[in-house]
Amino acid sequence: MSTHQLPHLISAFVRANNEHNCDAILACFAKDALVQDEGNDIQGIDAIQKWLKESIENYQFTLEVLHLSENENETVLSAQVSGTFDGSPIPLDYHFTIRDEKIVRLSIRLMGA
Repeated sequence: MSTHQLPHLISAFVRANNEHNCDAILACFAKDALVQDEGNDIQGIDAIQKWLKESIENYQFTLEVLHLSENENETVLSAQVSGTFDGSPIPLDYHFTIRDEKIVRLSIRLMGA
């Protein structure tokens, strides 16, 4: 699945992640957004920025979009994530809650979990 087939915000998020563009990724989030990743809650834009910079630096990850599903409450992006981490590549689901064209919540989970 190409990023051209994705909703604008999700496409921008994937593209910015693959370019390791922290500012462009942050622009996708609401100021008070919540990210849940690896059992951690990351709340607010400053904490998300720190998490992003560390993740990009430590893992040099990229996302290959596999599937997208949407319902009224959530958008789920399934992606193959590759990088410099043990077990790479790994299939992950990105569960987005979006309001006013911004991500207000993102939960990253093993695909199907």
